[in-house]
Amino acid sequence: MICALVLAAGESRRMGYPKLLLPFKEKTIIEHIVENILASKADKILVVLGSYQEEILSKIADRTVSSVVNHRFREGMLSSIQTGFEALPKETSAAIVCLGDQPLIPFSVMDALIETYHKTKKGVVLPVYRNKRGHPILIDLKHKQEILDLSSDIGLRALVHNHPQDIYEVEVDTPHILKDIDYPEDYQSELKIKEEE
Repeated sequence: MICALVLAAGESRRMGYPKLLLPFKEKTIIEHIVENILASKADKILVVLGSYQEEILSKIADRTVSSVVNHRFREGMLSSIQTGFEALPKETSAAIVCLGDQPLIPFSVMDALIETYHKTKKGVVLPVYRNKRGHPILIDLKHKQEILDLSSDIGLRALVHNHPQDIYEVEVDTPHILKDIDYPEDYQSELKIKEEE
């Protein structure tokens, strides 16, 4: 089973407003992300909540998703990844780590990661656009304990650095794997792209 982990626990301090609840056309950012994943070949979605958990959950409660609360969310993104990996169902073979602020990533990117994982059996599969690595990242559960043991000052970079022979890069045709929404100007830029689609 392939499970998508949606990291939705952050405080959005740089935005000054809970960014996952920002309107994105007729829905919110978190709704767009969940719906994109639901359209993919991922078998399950687990949303990692923290800050604004009740408000975020209310937006996706009618979708087929599970959730877990990261009580250490103020420690940063790695704590949410670790919380998510600890909560994965036993039958999970790999997890796709999805950022909660990338609403323009099409489901085809996730499908490409999943298909490549099944073909290559590599432990880390990540998308690349013009030689730049982005998100989401698929990780085989054989690396679970190492992820749980990672230090927050290094994060997932350490996993990638430690296993160069177990990485497979998938070339994709969208620059959105490189972009997330941190500041108001990022939001306006992504919103403009969405409106032009």
